[in-house]
Amino acid sequence: MKTKRIILLLILISQVVFSQEKEVKKESNKGKLFFYWGWNVADYSNSDIHFKGENYDFTLYDVSAKDRPTPFGFDPYFHPLKITIPQTNVRIGYFFHDNYTISVGVDHMKYVMNQYQKVKINGTINTGSSYDNVYTNNDEVLLTHDFLQFEHTDGLNYVNAELKRFDEIGHLIGMTSKDFTLSITEGVGAGILFPRTNTKLLGGERHDDFHVSGWGVSVGAGLNLTFLKYFFIQSDLKWGYINMQDIKTSLNSVDSASQKFTFFEKTIVFGARFNILNKK
Repeated sequence: MKTKRIILLLILISQVVFSQEKEVKKESNKGKLFFYWGWNVADYSNSDIHFKGENYDFTLYDVSAKDRPTPFGFDPYFHPLKITIPQTNVRIGYFFHDNYTISVGVDHMKYVMNQYQKVKINGTINTGSSYDNVYTNNDEVLLTHDFLQFEHTDGLNYVNAELKRFDEIGHLIGMTSKDFTLSITEGVGAGILFPRTNTKLLGGERHDDFHVSGWGVSVGAGLNLTFLKYFFIQSDLKWGYINMQDIKTSLNSVDSASQKFTFFEKTIVFGARFNILNKK
């Protein structure tokens, strides 16, 4: 009787093991196309901003800034005519390997210089305004609306390509259903900055045009939950470096600004993936 019980127990264990192996067998990602849409919030490091034009050439040091997320609501986050107003992320990509993707997309962030901060200034201003002076590194200026308004709010558009790796980790927490796949993602990206910079400098005319202003690089990691084979939710943490050497600040072609800073972006996106290769 004891031997029969042991054999029965082994049979039951083997059935459980094999049934679990059948459940955790996942469909290959190779050959799948994916796209997603979602939103972000971001933090920025302080930066030095250099302004130059016909009658001025000066640098503001250690300038702080923040993002400007739109309050969440159906309008505009899900309004078909307003969905580009919030800080958004859109991307399309391809699994060229079971674990690797290549993609292109836009991180539509927003960068707003903090108004009424006091910063150090160095350089010269000779525009006929009350700010005309020769400044040294020991001088400070208060960034009032009359002196400077400076925003990349439509937006700080990081147009980039990314290479990412996906590793399934659901089995580590007992997720054995073939209808749900939990993966960790990690990758690198690079691209150009195509901001629409809203600037008003030294009482001059407001400027707000799109312009290719520089380049950026980034690294990131996150979690992807794919369900019902085709749909997924993904959240990423992304750190990046931005170098913009040609920011347009007025309608005059000789007026420009430059700055370098880092960003830390947090995203939540929703998407779908599907096969574009015929599989036998």
